[in-house]
Amino acid sequence: LDQISEECFYNPNHGKVFKAIATLARSNAPIDIFTVSDELRKSGDLDSVGGMAFLSKLSLKIGAAAHVDYHTKLLLQKWIQRELITISLQAINSSYTDDLPVDTLIDNVQNSIFTLAEKNMKRETAPIQSVINRAVSEIEANQKRTDNLSGVPSGYRGIDEVTYGWQRSDLIIIAARPSVGKTAFVLTMARNMTVVHHVPVALFSLEMSDTQLIKRIMVSETGITAEKMNGVKKMTQAEWKHFNDSLVQLENAPLWIDDTPSLSIFEFRSKARRLVSNNHVKLIVIDYLQLMTGPPELKGMREQEVSHISRQLKSIAKELDIPIIALSQLNRAVETRGGNKRPQLSDLRESGAIEQDADIVMFIHRPEMMGVQDENTYPGQTDLIIAKHRNGEVTDVRMRFLASEVRFVDENDGPSYDDGAGYVDIDSSMTPASDFE
Repeated sequence: LDQISEECFYNPNHGKVFKAIATLARSNAPIDIFTVSDELRKSGDLDSVGGMAFLSKLSLKIGAAAHVDYHTKLLLQKWIQRELITISLQAINSSYTDDLPVDTLIDNVQNSIFTLAEKNMKRETAPIQSVINRAVSEIEANQKRTDNLSGVPSGYRGIDEVTYGWQRSDLIIIAARPSVGKTAFVLTMARNMTVVHHVPVALFSLEMSDTQLIKRIMVSETGITAEKMNGVKKMTQAEWKHFNDSLVQLENAPLWIDDTPSLSIFEFRSKARRLVSNNHVKLIVIDYLQLMTGPPELKGMREQEVSHISRQLKSIAKELDIPIIALSQLNRAVETRGGNKRPQLSDLRESGAIEQDADIVMFIHRPEMMGVQDENTYPGQTDLIIAKHRNGEVTDVRMRFLASEVRFVDENDGPSYDDGAGYVDIDSSMTPASDFE
């Protein structure tokens, strides 16, 4: 019952009989030729399948019960093959007409195949001994690490002290109002992970082009201002040399960028699988969740669509066994709130499912951007509010935003340091643009 359903049978009459048997099994009723015929009679299907005579013939064809697992797998395999034939024929027929845009056609085919694949993927129930063995292996590996982390390092000391690194299969939501610095935060983090820690990372940008993203990373990496990057001001020869020298380590960073607009969740799943399989990507960032699209049947029902996307992201993180970080927008309520205007879980935009599906929810709160300034705040002050942490502490992490370099740093980031845990001052290789003027 947990592997097949009535649709797996080629003969529809066999499917109806199986449905009757399944109904009896779920109600803990006895199953024999008489109870099955009675159930078929109740549903009005007894005559259509061939009556008692048909059931009698079926009962005489029962093979060895010991082989039922093999027979079940064979039945499921043939059903999947038939479904693939049907999907392929539908794709061929649709491709010969102009009824659907090509993007919609591809999306429909991917949706059908992924739905079929999900039905076929059954995780076996594991005995406790094997689970303990896997857990002990992970604990032993963590004990051998010198950075005191059990997950992917973020490159921020304050965050890693709370999370112990981004954990495998976790869905992490980082949310803020527009222009607070969500993209700058994940770009700096992606830079730290790939350049400093050499962790392969994939970044899906639905809002900005890959060139725009790289230019923002270049500003942070080189210290050359965005004005000079865009040609508003000209760079000197010394600046050009510094610029080229600073990009060497960035060019060798294991970072992949995808700027497909309106990316569907099905297309994302396909690309994520390839990135993990072919490029050994250990973490994926999405900028941002609300710009993704769900299945066509949920179009126009935005809350359900976002809920579906959120659930699928968690499912993909678990399937690929990697952390997925998704940026999210907050609604306007946070701006009209009195006091310090700190974001809350209820401020997550368009769906409460995001809060339910996420393992970690973080808010980027910059008091100066919210018009909240007093003697206790300073320019660039940033509170990273960890509002939900399924496996750890709920707390705040204080950081600073360097507006001139469009990046975030730990609050106490100062002179160059290396504490043996892989943390280095990312300022050490940078010269502020002001030094050239």
